[in-house]
Amino acid sequence: MRPFELFVGLRYTRAKRRNHFISFISGASMVGIALGVWALIVVLSVMNGFQKEVRARMLSVVSHVQVSGPRDRLPDWQGVAQQVRRNGAVIATAPYLNGQGLLSFDGSVKGAMIQGILPDAEATVSDVGRHMVAGTMPRLVPGGFGIVLGSGVARELGVRLGDKVTLITPQGQVSPVGAMPRFKQFTVVGVFRMDLFQYDDTLAFIHLADAQRLFRYGDDVSGIRLKVNDVMAAPRIARELLYSLKADAYVSDWAQQNANYFRAVQIEKRMMFIILTLIVAVAAFNLVSTLVMTVTDKQADIAILRTMGASPASIMKIFMVQGSVVGFIGTIVGSLAGIVTALNIDVIVPTIERLLGIQILSGEVYFITELPSDLQWSDVGTITIVSLILSLLATLYPSWRASRVNPAEALRYE
Repeated sequence: MRPFELFVGLRYTRAKRRNHFISFISGASMVGIALGVWALIVVLSVMNGFQKEVRARMLSVVSHVQVSGPRDRLPDWQGVAQQVRRNGAVIATAPYLNGQGLLSFDGSVKGAMIQGILPDAEATVSDVGRHMVAGTMPRLVPGGFGIVLGSGVARELGVRLGDKVTLITPQGQVSPVGAMPRFKQFTVVGVFRMDLFQYDDTLAFIHLADAQRLFRYGDDVSGIRLKVNDVMAAPRIARELLYSLKADAYVSDWAQQNANYFRAVQIEKRMMFIILTLIVAVAAFNLVSTLVMTVTDKQADIAILRTMGASPASIMKIFMVQGSVVGFIGTIVGSLAGIVTALNIDVIVPTIERLLGIQILSGEVYFITELPSDLQWSDVGTITIVSLILSLLATLYPSWRASRVNPAEALRYE
């Protein structure tokens, strides 16, 4: 046998109401909850997809873990590389040298971050070589003074493969007329495009040996880039390396190197969750008006139930069941719709674009032309629980009012 309160509450939910306006408000509340839950799941999934896509592109350039020396100078980098390889989580290592300079070509000047690399070793820790739009990374050879430019740098300078650009570095030499910067001519041997502004418009690669000569590093480098077997475990691996390294060096992971970006994404995601939860809250609290009108409409029934022995607590549970069923149905329908939409957004969005003749994400503005989606079941569970709790809270006051109905007053004019 079902509990008395559950039986009556479900019976009230299924029964046809004499007041059609109450039915309309109840249906509107259910639809509002479903739409709010659907929007929350879809928006958070799209934000997760954007974060995952940008992170993947970012990790194709930056290292999972980075070991750098004090003042951006790491001596005996070969010995340090041997030490870090003892950690089973480290898959590959590659040295690098950071420098800054001005690139000049045909009257145009562009500031750039210059990185000296070993092309073969760099290919094991980053995917820049897979994003070349012209030339190849192996064309960087020691003593050849070749340079690979980001697509934004190449566009602003107006250079093509084979053009000669002049690199001006601040590490100059003292002359009778004062400190003079160093000038060196490089040949453009490649252009890469990562579709990330901070790399395409600022980064240039040269061979490590050329960088050591240009920036006067001798045999030293700025640090070592590491690739690990689990990118999400990089913070833990970085801590392990920090304690095990027998060298004066700093260890950082990809999350620390891009902390501002990921912090901004997390804040934006939380704010979107709060804003869209308010939509669910408004729809859920429409249940208050629905149940208040229902209690007013059912006062005679409440009085009869009370005279038959139902306690105030039982009356309260009956109307809590009735309101919770509306919230439960709305939440389940919204969750299912959100899950289906998030899992098929790669089909739904192109269909909408074809029907309306528009492009939601223009390739000229955004580096992602397809709307990404990454459905996380933890988000779905959180949204579902929050929606059910809000629906339950909305039933408390009307149900309490129902439990306070005086049978004699309710039946006086019946």
